[in-house]
Amino acid sequence: MTAFLYALTVLIWGTTWIAIKHQLGPVAPEASIAYRFALAGLVLAGALAVTGRLKAIPWRHQPFVLLQALCLFSCNFACFYLATRSIPSGIVSVVFSAATVFNVANAYLFHRRRPAPRVLAGAVIGLLGIACLFRDTLVSTALDRDTAIGLGLALLGTWFFSAGNLVSARNQRHGLPVATVNAWGMLYGAALVATVAALRGVPFGFDPSPAYLGALLYLAIPGSVIGFTAYLTVVHRIGPEKAAYMTVLFPVVALTISVFAEGYRVTPLAGLGFALVLAGNAVVFAPRLPRFAQRKGRPEAACDA
Repeated sequence: MTAFLYALTVLIWGTTWIAIKHQLGPVAPEASIAYRFALAGLVLAGALAVTGRLKAIPWRHQPFVLLQALCLFSCNFACFYLATRSIPSGIVSVVFSAATVFNVANAYLFHRRRPAPRVLAGAVIGLLGIACLFRDTLVSTALDRDTAIGLGLALLGTWFFSAGNLVSARNQRHGLPVATVNAWGMLYGAALVATVAALRGVPFGFDPSPAYLGALLYLAIPGSVIGFTAYLTVVHRIGPEKAAYMTVLFPVVALTISVFAEGYRVTPLAGLGFALVLAGNAVVFAPRLPRFAQRKGRPEAACDA
């Protein structure tokens, strides 16, 4: 089940970048985010209520649900949407891959949990692969003021996402159901974004075009209801450091789709990048090598000899 949820999240979130691109237009990014999570929260809460699985969250845990909403369902997406105004979405997805590094750093900073060497090695290999895949895009992007702002917003959004992983892990350790927390968190996130947007005078228009509506439905249902529930369940099962490696695989899925849908040509360097990303994944999840049993500080084989 963990492997299935891992693969499902990679497939869904690897395609959401395309849907986000279709939401950039006449509708303000803040409005699109509020619509997305309001719809997702209502759908998820409704489904849980119908099946009798929507639980009340004790007041002592409400601040952490709100904190999860800030990190995963509002601030991070506001940064990503605004970043795509200044830099290509492909660059945003590359920066998002740094969540593997942020998760390791945040786990050590807040919990003093040292990462396993193979997790670090796998993350480095995977990020090198991403650099190879997007080398041409990275080189062709001019580093001016707008680009610097876009990169900064993308990095800030990635940090929020990483911090949200740790908050979610904390909520699950205290016995809060993933789906229930997500339902309330998405509604909180939508309300927070809408409130801030209203205070800033952001207009809440709507685009009835099929492209915008299709993107909104895809981002709300598969992208949010299914994607976040699957991802945060994996975070609980294998830890935020390993789960974050998914963010390295998202751009690979996006580029694979581009090969068939947009005529993207795989260069030798890109092929090397694909191989490195897969190798990094193998390193992160490879089973541990068995240790030789020792007796009084000496290997068994030496004792038998």
